[in-house]
Formats: sequence, C-alpha cells, structure tokens
Amino acid sequence: MEKDSPMNTAILLAAGLMSVTVLVHVIMGGAQIMHPLRAAGLPRLIGAVMDVVWHGVTVVLICLAGALFWLAGALFWLAWHDNPALLWMTCAIQFGFAGLFLWYGTTQLHSLWPMPQWVIFLGVPALSLWGAA
Repeated sequence: MEKDSPMNTAILLAAGLMSVTVLVHVIMGGAQIMHPLRAAGLPRLIGAVMDVVWHGVTVVLICLAGALFWLAGALFWLAWHDNPALLWMTCAIQFGFAGLFLWYGTTQLHSLWPMPQWVIFLGVPALSLWGAA
C-alpha cells in the first residue's frame, strides 16, 4: 500500500474484525463464562480478581481495535499511519493470546475447537501484516 493512501483497507478490515471480537467477548463471553462463574459461589477475592482479569482483557481488546483503526487511517479522517512499532505490538499481543488458546485447548481440553478464539487472534494480525506489506 502506498504511504499516500488515505486508508489501508486490509488493516481497516482487521480493525473491524477486532471490534466484532470485542462485542463477542462482552456479550457472548459474559453470558457463557462470567455469569456461570459468578453463580458458582467463589470466594469474594477470587471473584474480584476474575472480574479484573475479564475486564482487563476487554480493555486490551478495545485498545487493539483502536490501534488498528488508527493504523488504518480510519480515525479523525487522517491518512494511513505507518507505525511499525504499533503494528508489531498489536500483532505480538494477539499472537500471545492465540498461543494461550492453542496451549490450553491442547493441554487441558485435548481439542482446539472448544475455544476457537485462536483463529481470530491469528487471522487479525495476518491481515494487518498483509495490509502493511
């Protein structure tokens, strides 16, 4: 993509996919994961830590989406922002999440498919890197 381009379509698509991921995390994840955990009668400290971690992941996902929109040039009607450090940071975080889902799916669930989130956490950075190439 030329640096003069007003917007990077591939990275914009990656930002959109990450935004959908935020919504899925908040809506479906809350109902399927957080509500049952809260109903499990865990000690208050464990419940509070669980909430902090859950909402911390939400913050990270929102920041990833925002960073990708920025990189795509979709914020503030600005041109595409060539920022390799920001691009690689967003990719590294997502590769880390993908690795965690792959590891725990394989070692604890003996299947990658009960937690398919690794697909999006590999796909979004692949699309981002392709768009930046």
